[in-house]
Amino acid sequence: MISINWFWPHRFQLPVLGMSEKSYDQKSYWYYPWGKSVTHKGVDIFAKKGTPVVSAVPGFVVYSGKNDMGGEVILVLGPKMRTYYYAHLKKRNVGMGRWVTSQDTIGWVGDSGNAKGKPPHLHFSISTLVPIFSNRTNEIQGDRKIWYVNPTKQLNKAFSR
Repeated sequence: MISINWFWPHRFQLPVLGMSEKSYDQKSYWYYPWGKSVTHKGVDIFAKKGTPVVSAVPGFVVYSGKNDMGGEVILVLGPKMRTYYYAHLKKRNVGMGRWVTSQDTIGWVGDSGNAKGKPPHLHFSISTLVPIFSNRTNEIQGDRKIWYVNPTKQLNKAFSR
C-alpha cells in the first residue's frame, strides 16, 4: 500500500549494508571527465562483491533489467518524485512493478556493465522528475544538472543521525 508520506519527508536508508563514509569518494558526484558518460552523475559505493543492497527509500520499482553501462540495474521511484538508480549489481532481487521498503534487499554489489574488471561497487544516483525538488540550480551545468540530486549529501546526512 502506498503511504500518504509519498510526497513528504522520509527516512533515507544507506543503500549498501555495512558501508562507511570511507566506502565512497566525497567528490565523485558530477565529476568531469568521466569516461563514456562524460559526467559522473552519482556516487560509487565500494564493497565486497555480493554485499546486500537495500532500497534507500520506500518506492515503486519502475525498472529492473540490464543496460550497457550500468549492467544489472534497478530504478525505484520514491518520495518527492525522485528516482533512485542502482547499477553494476551482481544480481537483482526485485522485478518491475514491485513496491519496496528501505528494509528490502533489492540486489547485491557487483561489477556488471562498464564496471567489469573494476573493483565491485554500487553506482548510486538520485534524479528528480520535478526539478523544484532538486533544491538547487547550477550556472555551469544549467538545465542538465537540475534533474539530479547530490547523493553524497544524503549519504553523509544518514551517517550523522
